[in-house]
Formats: sequence, structure tokens, C-alpha cells
Amino acid sequence: MTLERLLADLKDASKPISASRLANLSGLDRKEVKLFQEAWAQVEPGRRRQIIGRLVDLAEDNFDLDFEPVFRISLSDSDARVRLKAIEGLCGCEERSLIGPLVHLLEEDRAESVRAAAASALGTFALLAELQKLRPADGERVKAALLSAITDPGEAVEVQRRALEAVSPISRPEVEELIRKAYASGQHRMHISAIYAMGHNCNPSWLPLLTKELDSSDPEMRFEAAQACGELGDQRAVPHLVPLLHDPDPEVQQAAITALGQIGGEAAKQELERCLKHPDQRVREAAEAALEEISFGEEPLSFPAGH
Repeated sequence: MTLERLLADLKDASKPISASRLANLSGLDRKEVKLFQEAWAQVEPGRRRQIIGRLVDLAEDNFDLDFEPVFRISLSDSDARVRLKAIEGLCGCEERSLIGPLVHLLEEDRAESVRAAAASALGTFALLAELQKLRPADGERVKAALLSAITDPGEAVEVQRRALEAVSPISRPEVEELIRKAYASGQHRMHISAIYAMGHNCNPSWLPLLTKELDSSDPEMRFEAAQACGELGDQRAVPHLVPLLHDPDPEVQQAAITALGQIGGEAAKQELERCLKHPDQRVREAAEAALEEISFGEEPLSFPAGH
């Protein structure tokens, strides 16, 4: 089937579109992208939402499919839900040409959900900047846009917190200060995001606050704190994580097991080995996976002889 026929059917709301046919939108060349863009503008909004959602699902299920041009075109769609799905479809993309469109959406989009999603997507580039895998000017642009969103008093809390999470890998004093302010803000969602940000900021100085939150009465707080301890990888967190191996909340329990696997060391290994005798199969399987991660981290890299 030709692309022209597929595009004609996309515009016809009476015709169902199978996943196998939508897969033909993968890997479009420049000429095909232009044809798609012209046709896409003529598809009614509800159908565009349905199609873009299915493309996101297809891309998640099959890494060989490449709908990036479709998602990029959809970033400027008139429908907010289509823009939101387009950002989701581009999640993890490291092409620097995406920075400009995402910054524009963060700064200018009228939909709070789209601004929040754009902030989260910029987190990929904040991490690349911290790892010095991004041009300095691009890194500064990303940081400036995220910091501006966080400090804008008129911005929605959801956007601010997603921007805080996104900028957290950047080890700058101004970022750490914003994490502290969010933690002390008294706003529950900002407090949760601050805990998340501490883990991704990778500064060991956050450990006392994180271990304190492991004792929180709020399971969501314990969950985020356990995950953040895993991100920090500091073995001093191990004794504080051990009680969570018996947490009544299964997600908290899982987060503690995973964190011990990330941290590693003999103490963590011993606790995970005890979990192998747990009556719950889910706990046993999580402990096995965590022990495998520790084992993988301990094994020296080996190369074939002669290399």
C-alpha cells in the first residue's frame, strides 16, 4: 500500500487503521514527511489523538519503529492532547534540535499539562549537560528555561515540580538551593519532587534528609526516599533501608530492594539473600534481580585475549 493511500485513509474517520498499517509511518524520508504534514492537518482532532496515541504505543513495543518525524510535527498541533502525546513519543530523544521546540512549549504553551511534559522531557538534556555531552550553550539554555519555570510565581505547581526534577542532575549551587526550598515549601507535591531531585542530584549531603524520609508515615514519601537512596548509591543508607524490606506497602518494599541492589556492598547483599527465602514470590524475584545487579557491578570487564 502506498503512503498516499494510507494518508487518505487517515483522513477518513470511517476507516479503521490497523497497527500494521500505522507502522508504515516509520522512517519517513523528507518527501514523505511533507506529504504526511499536509495530510495530518486535515485529520480531525479526535482521530489525530487516537492515531498519535497508537503510534506512541507501537514505538514503545518495537524499538525498530521510528516515528520521530511524526512526533516532531505533532509538537505544534492545535490540540493539546496531541502535543502531549508527541512529547511522550519523543521521550529519551537526545537530538539537540529538539531543545528549541521543547523550550518553546515550556515557555509558551497554554496547556499546563504540555508545559509540565516539556519540562520533564528537557531533563534528558539537563543530564547530558551535566555529563558534558551537550554543547555548553545548549546546556545553559536548558538550565535557564527550567530555572525560569521553577522560579516563576505565576507558573503552576505541576510545571514547577517537573522542572525541578528535570534540572536536578545539574550540580550547581542554585539548583541545590531550589531543591532545599522545594523540600521546605510545605507543598506536598513539591516536597515529593524535592526528594526525587535529591536522588538525581547525586550529592551525598542529601543523605540525612533522605534517611529521615524513609521513616515517613506517607508511603509515597518512603517510596521516593528509597529510590533516591538507590540513586545516591551511598552504603550508609543500607541500615535505614533494611526496615523497608518488611514495609506494608509493596511498592515501597520493591523500591527498597531495588535500592539495595543499586548500592551494593556486603551488607546489602546479605539482606537481599535473606529476601530469597521470603514467602512472597514477587519479593524473591525482586531480590534475585537486585543481587544480579550487584554481581554485575562487581565483575571486572573482560576482553578477549590479544585485545
